[in-house]
Amino acid sequence: MSNISKSIDLEKKEIQASEDTERTRDTRVFVPKADIYEENDKVFVVVDMPGTDENNIDITVEKNVLTIEGIVQKPIEGKYTPIYTEYGIGDYHRSFRISEDIDKNNINATVKDGILTLILSKSKEAAAKKITVKAQ
Repeated sequence: MSNISKSIDLEKKEIQASEDTERTRDTRVFVPKADIYEENDKVFVVVDMPGTDENNIDITVEKNVLTIEGIVQKPIEGKYTPIYTEYGIGDYHRSFRISEDIDKNNINATVKDGILTLILSKSKEAAAKKITVKAQ
C-alpha cells in the first residue's frame, strides 16, 4: 500500500475579476466546493453554497456549460462592527462543462441548508446497457 497524503484546502477561493467584465453587485464572489459522482444513468453534483436558498440560486445550461450562480444576502448590520472575521461573505459562481450524454431537459436541482444537489440524467442512448452472455 502506498502512503500518499493529500492536503485539503479548506479556504474559500475568491474569483478574481477579469479586466473585460464587470459585476453589477459590489460584493466578493467565491468558487463553491463541489463533489461529483455518477450512477448508471445519473450524474450528481453536490455544491456547498452556505447562505443561499432556492430564491437566490440561478442555474443555466448553454452550449454544454452548466453555470451555477448564488447570491448571498448580507446580514443586517446592527450597531456592532466586526473587528476580525474568518468567514468571508460573498456570492458564488461555478461552471462545469457537461457531456453530450446528459439530457439537458432532465436536470433537477434541490437546495437544503446551503447544499445544492443537482441530478443530471443521462440520455437514453448514453445509459449503460447490460449485455447478456449466452452459452452455445
